[in-house]
Amino acid sequence: MSNEVIFFAGFAVFVIFVMMLDLGAFSKGDSHVVKFKEAAIWSAIWVALAVGFYFFLRQYGYFIHDVSTPEALEAVRVKYYATLSLPDNYTAAIQKFEANMALEYITGYLVEYSLSVDNIFVFILIFNSFGVREKHYKKVLVWGILGSIVLRFIFIFLGAALIQQFGWILYVFGAFLAYTGLKILFTNDEDEEIDTKNHPAVKVTSRFFNVYEKYVADNFFIKNKYKSNKIFVTPLFVVIIVIAFTDVIFAVDSIPAIFSITKDPYIVFFSNVFAIMGLRSMFFFLVNIIDMFVYLKYGLGVLLTFIGVKMLIHSYLEEWGFTNVHSLLVIVGILAISVIASLMFPPKTAEVKA
Repeated sequence: MSNEVIFFAGFAVFVIFVMMLDLGAFSKGDSHVVKFKEAAIWSAIWVALAVGFYFFLRQYGYFIHDVSTPEALEAVRVKYYATLSLPDNYTAAIQKFEANMALEYITGYLVEYSLSVDNIFVFILIFNSFGVREKHYKKVLVWGILGSIVLRFIFIFLGAALIQQFGWILYVFGAFLAYTGLKILFTNDEDEEIDTKNHPAVKVTSRFFNVYEKYVADNFFIKNKYKSNKIFVTPLFVVIIVIAFTDVIFAVDSIPAIFSITKDPYIVFFSNVFAIMGLRSMFFFLVNIIDMFVYLKYGLGVLLTFIGVKMLIHSYLEEWGFTNVHSLLVIVGILAISVIASLMFPPKTAEVKA
């Protein structure tokens, strides 16, 4: 068994174990209202795990592609890191390769985690539109996000295959991201609503499942004794499908954005996993204070526009010496400015007349 297989098996077991802890499988269960303190602790844990994985890649990144020989390392470099020049000495080459891989991972993670903030606005809208009780938020989010990870896995490796086969597709991704970023900047969607009956995910679910019209505690399925004991899915199950469907829509933006940073599908997947797994905790951490960061949405618009333009002119940027370190600094700067501006210049609220 190769080191690569062992690594991925261990990674899967590790993530599932931490997710079960987060879900509450080893404690009091998952149907309770998540308080700010609990959300803050778990948000910190997921961020710490993500940062810890960065340092792991710095030391043991060779496990991912099993580059145990100079020939294997060169093959991976040509396939995913064509612009990276490596020294002739194998030990020095591995160290530089791992450092570059770790940098691309942490940059991709930061982009994905930042774009996930936009998901929170939509998740709040979904829960309110479908009338989900607050104590069921956690369970719905965990299973919805787990479903979206499977779909993202497919998207990521399909995207990597397309990029390998058709290099020009990066320009399509870039144009789409630039358009999306500008749309965020110049579109006001404060009055956006969800049509719960005509939502595409609801229609698809209704076509393949019998849908029970009422919530039944925190159950996803129910046996209806008045309908020949047929199995029905509850509205809570439908909301999970809507959450997963919505996250896939967001992935259309975020996954191409990370491909602007790295062409390595494994690094794209790892950055996605840590960001998405931390999204559930971040939701409860930010849900009550998200209104404080009024300019963050515009910051995300600028971020997507920057990444889109970067993909469109990446060949020129490489000639000018623009590296992933510069990308990381620009991304951090955009996010920092939007957060600081939100805290320093909050919008004035209209005074209520007596």
